[in-house]
Amino acid sequence: MTTAAPNEASAPIIERDVLIVGAGLSGVAAAYRVHEACPGLTYSLLERRERVGGTWDLFRYPGIRSDSDIFTFSLPFSPWHGNQTIAEGADIRQYIADSADTFGISDHIVFGTKVNSANWDSTTDLWTVEAVTDGAPVTYSARFVFLCTGYYDYDGGYSPDFPGIENFGGTVVHPQRWPEDLDYADKKVVIIGSGATAVTLVPAMSPDAASVTMLQRSPTYIMSIPKVDPLTVVAQKLLPQKLSHAVNRWRNAAILVGTYQFCQRAPKLSRRIIRTVTKKQLPAGYEIDVHFKPKYNPWDQRLCVVPNGDLFKAIRSGKAEVVTDHIDHITENGVALTSGRELDADILITATGLSVQSFGGITIHKDGQPLKPNDVFVYKGHMLEGLPNIAWTIGYTNASWTLKADLTARAVARLLAYMTENGYTHAYPDRGDKEIEEQPVLNLQSGYIQRSLDQLPKSGVAKPWVVRQNYFLDYLDFLRDSLTESMSFGTVAAQPKKIDTATDTAEARQLSDVG
Repeated sequence: MTTAAPNEASAPIIERDVLIVGAGLSGVAAAYRVHEACPGLTYSLLERRERVGGTWDLFRYPGIRSDSDIFTFSLPFSPWHGNQTIAEGADIRQYIADSADTFGISDHIVFGTKVNSANWDSTTDLWTVEAVTDGAPVTYSARFVFLCTGYYDYDGGYSPDFPGIENFGGTVVHPQRWPEDLDYADKKVVIIGSGATAVTLVPAMSPDAASVTMLQRSPTYIMSIPKVDPLTVVAQKLLPQKLSHAVNRWRNAAILVGTYQFCQRAPKLSRRIIRTVTKKQLPAGYEIDVHFKPKYNPWDQRLCVVPNGDLFKAIRSGKAEVVTDHIDHITENGVALTSGRELDADILITATGLSVQSFGGITIHKDGQPLKPNDVFVYKGHMLEGLPNIAWTIGYTNASWTLKADLTARAVARLLAYMTENGYTHAYPDRGDKEIEEQPVLNLQSGYIQRSLDQLPKSGVAKPWVVRQNYFLDYLDFLRDSLTESMSFGTVAAQPKKIDTATDTAEARQLSDVG
């Protein structure tokens, strides 16, 4: 939706019942579920970019694709039309846009809007949200804030300070800021990293580049999966679209959860299985235990998947190489390794991970006092201890993000419906005097997680304060959930003004009036 720049001198406070921050998969799920459960509530989605899609609009590097199967990664209420297991990034972004259009969500999105802060006022039971739209300040008032901002910094990824990188004579690129005009044809490319981004870039770039080298400090578990699953195709042929989507979604979710549990409970056997499958896809005599034998157990870090073994095909072709070594320094012509070897490069790609960030970088205040994320526990995986009328979406690390995002959206929508029905103006998780044993909110050993644990809220070890990585247990808890468990509800003495304007036309009018 097009918005005019607000006028600082006369800009009114824009009122909404629910304010959703972020218009990616999580934001679209949140909007759909809130409207489904509470059609009388007004809502808006504030999106800092100029298009929907979130991650799938930000990342533009070659081969960008989902690292989970698309049927669990897509939305349960908006069937995925293709049959490929792993979907291309551009197709995912278009799917998000189409879903937002189909369900009327696009009319509620304000693009080009960066949210800077949110303050809860206990005297009115309202959030005041300060944002900037197209460079001009805008203030929102909301009864409930729903943060669908992901957990990493959109402004920049993590790049270690490699010694001598300032002397490199070629081009240095981070995948999060991929130049549209980067020409890598017939160039020597070195990709530093071994995660999902690196294993995607290698097969995508190797057909055109002179050579592609994936330089890793230590190996990652990589599994090949079918690009098109025959059972998926059968379900799509025999069943109506919505039913086949549900069948494929539940089946794949069971595979994800089952695989994770098997790897965690039988690490030695799972290591042997992965090694056997990997060995069959590499050239004879390949040093598999050097380049594809991690020091950790499967799923202690996220396991990477490659459709139809495309990474291994690139290695077999001779156009791609995996090097396991440490960087001593960067030279003018490439990378000098501690082993004494030097890798020639025209282009260095630092696929070295994300910078984790809570709440999209938004500063949260309660009655003017700032909240430090690491000071509070997460309640049922989506609300924050002692903080009223706010929710935060964080997906699974061992399965598709959207499985958890949609559960969160449904739980928040149920809470809003309960509050509306009972006339409550605030609700917040309250542990009272209960002591909670602490553990990290994200349980992976991945470097980007370990670097940033102090930037994230905390998890407990028992319900309702534990953040679990098990979709089926979370789903069962959702079905039998008690909304009042460890929750405080109330009504402010001074009732906030009723907000009952139509969101699509009123928002456009309000923003236009201040232009």
